[in-house]
Amino acid sequence: MEDRPRPRILLLSAYRADSHAAWAHWLTRTFARFEWTVAELPGRYFRWRIRGNPLSWLDAAWPEPDAIVATSMVDLATLRGLRPELATARALYYFHENQFAYPLGERQKPYLEPQMVQLYGALAADQVVFNSRFNRDSFLDGVAELLRRMPDALPAGVPERIAGKSRVLPVPVRPIAPDPAARDPGLIVWNHRWEYDKGPDVFADAVLGLAARGADFRLALLGPRPAQAPEALERLRRRLGGRIVVDGRLPRAEYEATLARAGIVVSTALQEFQGLAVLEAVSAGATPLVPDALVYPEQVDAGFRYPAGDAGALTALLAEWLNGGAPPPPDVSAWTETALRDPWGEALESLAGSG
Repeated sequence: MEDRPRPRILLLSAYRADSHAAWAHWLTRTFARFEWTVAELPGRYFRWRIRGNPLSWLDAAWPEPDAIVATSMVDLATLRGLRPELATARALYYFHENQFAYPLGERQKPYLEPQMVQLYGALAADQVVFNSRFNRDSFLDGVAELLRRMPDALPAGVPERIAGKSRVLPVPVRPIAPDPAARDPGLIVWNHRWEYDKGPDVFADAVLGLAARGADFRLALLGPRPAQAPEALERLRRRLGGRIVVDGRLPRAEYEATLARAGIVVSTALQEFQGLAVLEAVSAGATPLVPDALVYPEQVDAGFRYPAGDAGALTALLAEWLNGGAPPPPDVSAWTETALRDPWGEALESLAGSG
């Protein structure tokens, strides 16, 4: 009996950020029973990328797919219209984030088109998948609010249509082995992008307040940063330089080793749809201290959360943990590759079949 051909899946990632790339690599490596074609565009020029990706892929030569997996940066509705051979393939639309809940920077103005791209993409897809309940709920709430502003000719039940074909499947985290022998309870890790949406000013205010209290701690300042260091990072370098043991983006092995010896990992994010950096650090044995907002209430108990944006409250909890000992890290095994392999496999099988 001849072997059946493997179902062909076209994976479209229109903005190749680090987490998007890791997710795509995990899917294609883990589910080799499908024949994957991966098309990615660099993670830059956001406004052009989210609206222009159908043009970028207008003449791309792809094997005709049995199914499509597209990130929510892909203008799926337009792409399927411009390329009719894609219109009949079942499509899964994956939300790493959504543009309704993404905070604006100081110089940014509200921009409708990214929201419409994601709304049309969700309507055009057969399955809509989110990496967290927060992501799903904030998207559906945003859609409802947007449509309340539409003056007329509005179809009924748009959010409900999307909700009816939606589910939550996080990006799987590969756990990092803790290193109890090297654990430094006073090492505080910041492992996020040094950009406005991660709230670095709140972090800087909090740890400077911690130093003013005379607390004994050290800092590992990880994560990508722009060529010109942000003001928050410069403040920490000027005033706490002697406490900074790592300052920069590390090779993967060194990054994991740093997380494996950290005592505390902090987030001050203004947007977080899954929080992979915190989940990685917690898997390595660090105790998280995160805002009481965004995705975090569905991941950790209230004892690991502080009022969002409150640098004073963050300072107070850090001081308490440093003086009396941090609580043990919570269990984040539900977000790991082991826990999520089967749910993801089931979603792909229902999308593309087994051939």
